[in-house]
Amino acid sequence: MGHWLDKQLKALGVTTVLKDLGPQTLQGQHLNLPPAILGKLGEDPKKKTVLIYGHYDVQPALQSDGWATDPFTLVEKDEKLYGRGSTDDKGPIMGWLNVLEAHHAQGLDLPVNLRFCFEGMEESGSEGLDELIEKEVAEGEWFKGVDCVCISDNYWLNTRTPALTYGLRGIAYFAINVSGPGQDLHSGLFGRMVHEPMTDLIKLMSKLVDHNGRILIPGIEAMVPPPEEDEIKLYTKMDYSVEDVAQAAGASIALSDHKESVIMGRMRNPSLSLHGIEGAFSEPGCKTVIPSKVAGKFSLRLVPPQTPESIIPLVTGYIESEFAKLNSKNKMRVEYLHGGKPWVADVNHWNFEAARKAVEAVWNKSPDYTREGGSIPVTLTFAEKLGVNVLLLPMGRADDGAHSTNEKLDISNFIEGTKVLGIYLYEVAQLTGSA
Repeated sequence: MGHWLDKQLKALGVTTVLKDLGPQTLQGQHLNLPPAILGKLGEDPKKKTVLIYGHYDVQPALQSDGWATDPFTLVEKDEKLYGRGSTDDKGPIMGWLNVLEAHHAQGLDLPVNLRFCFEGMEESGSEGLDELIEKEVAEGEWFKGVDCVCISDNYWLNTRTPALTYGLRGIAYFAINVSGPGQDLHSGLFGRMVHEPMTDLIKLMSKLVDHNGRILIPGIEAMVPPPEEDEIKLYTKMDYSVEDVAQAAGASIALSDHKESVIMGRMRNPSLSLHGIEGAFSEPGCKTVIPSKVAGKFSLRLVPPQTPESIIPLVTGYIESEFAKLNSKNKMRVEYLHGGKPWVADVNHWNFEAARKAVEAVWNKSPDYTREGGSIPVTLTFAEKLGVNVLLLPMGRADDGAHSTNEKLDISNFIEGTKVLGIYLYEVAQLTGSA
């Protein structure tokens, strides 16, 4: 999609360049990373310059995972657009293209200068992008003069109220690799005769988090100070309920019946989730195999002051100590795959004020100010390297099912969300006196 997107931008008057991010080595495979697209439109020194970020890569998907339709064929049904990437993040990118197309078709100048950064590795930790941004900032070509950043790559807190997001949790993604036999074994011939890698792995993964979401790795929960009373009041004011969790999740499975606890679990507390086991039998039918090697995948969502660097030794040391207790003859290795730091922005900046005015103009209601539970690694990089305010302006709703089966984007959110993006640019110009 990167080359298609580059072609679309060029057709709308954007000067672009495809930046090679180099090779990637992932679990023994050597691949070329998809290119990042940098673009610029407008050089008026009297106007503010807004950097737009998005990503054109998506999470893996198979129809057999539970999709009602082919995940890579966009389907319109019941006023919704179904397909992988519809809300994360191809839909919002298309919204920006629509804003450009409308101005291009009418022969209208944009109220601000625009810079673009679209990547194809966000779902894999934005590998290579930090180095590119640092290089471009130093050379001063594509990001020169940027005054603020706008990212549309997250979601409302519910299905009713638009949101502006000023914080993100970070992430640290790990694999526990356990190996033993020289090849897969027959369970009838070797069961209870050998140490089985899967048995060791299941035991280790059960030691990471309890059924109430409490992280069992010593030292990680203790990094985060408890909330102040004023902070809890902010969560109380939000247009959100435990019922919203059930609607978004598709079942009444919230860890708490208290609204504030649920919100803090998503926004300001760390979490640990188990994602899957590579090498395990998962096809239909019955296969009586003892896998020779397996890899258990899990990740932690991080909040200030946590960073991947601060928790890696805690995770690695804890798992190694738990494995030692098993007295297993198998081999175990903890692998850190990728990560990103948490981020928090100043909501009193004119960038957020412009977004608020745009949301109120389109949706006729004030937005919730939220900290998102997910991670967008590049957000903090932009804030630190460019030294400017970064805004998250979501298009999608809480029930869109990003990263899940039957991901969707409501057509109303796509149309009205595109309007918000366009009006936001005019509000930036108005508030900063550059209109």
